Amino acid sequence: MKNFGVFDILGPIMIGPSSSHTAGAARLGKVAMVIAAGEIEEVTFLLHGSFGKTYKGHGTDRALVAGILGMEPSDINLRNALEIGREQGLKFEFKEYDLGDEHPNTVKFLIKCKDGKKSEVVGSSIGGGSIQISEVNGNKVEFTGNYPTVIISHKDVPGAVSKVTKFLYEDNVNIAFMKVFRNQKGKEATMVFEVDYEISNITLDKIKEIDEIKKVIVINLTKNGEK
Repeated sequence: MKNFGVFDILGPIMIGPSSSHTAGAARLGKVAMVIAAGEIEEVTFLLHGSFGKTYKGHGTDRALVAGILGMEPSDINLRNALEIGREQGLKFEFKEYDLGDEHPNTVKFLIKCKDGKKSEVVGSSIGGGSIQISEVNGNKVEFTGNYPTVIISHKDVPGAVSKVTKFLYEDNVNIAFMKVFRNQKGKEATMVFEVDYEISNITLDKIKEIDEIKKVIVINLTKNGEK
């Protein structure tokens, strides 16, 4: 039987009206902002299912932009996020879009930073303010944002995973959840680690130096303001 925490039952502190359409949407936006890792210039929000049907009335549009701006679900300024975003020079648009077999409250972020770098993130608001990220830059992933998370793109070869976990072990990092995804055998794969506490920069640097590693993305919503 699944154990439910108080936030699964009561939901987070948030600006209304709906935890799925505002709190979850704001958290999704914040994860996308962290992944973009730059000064965001432009965002297109592809809204799937009920997100696409009700985003204006339920405040999903404001919450998504608030997250991109780094706001928390409880931030009183969330209700003015569209205006604040425009004042800061952020360009954004919302499009109703069929993302296929996804959760009804799903959004795909198409992000462009001022340095020209582009990012894509797909995530769902699954209730009570909880979220699940399912795709980053075209690669399948799965994580919730509830833990410090590391996404590692690497060559799909024997030993790549063990080289990473060796450094985590040496840093006494306890892994809460771990999954490995690949698009094709022997090509590119993605490791996702959700850990109990933040991984040191020294360990991250060691991981980045592994020959098979292509890219490392670190996501820590607590570090970036969330409580």
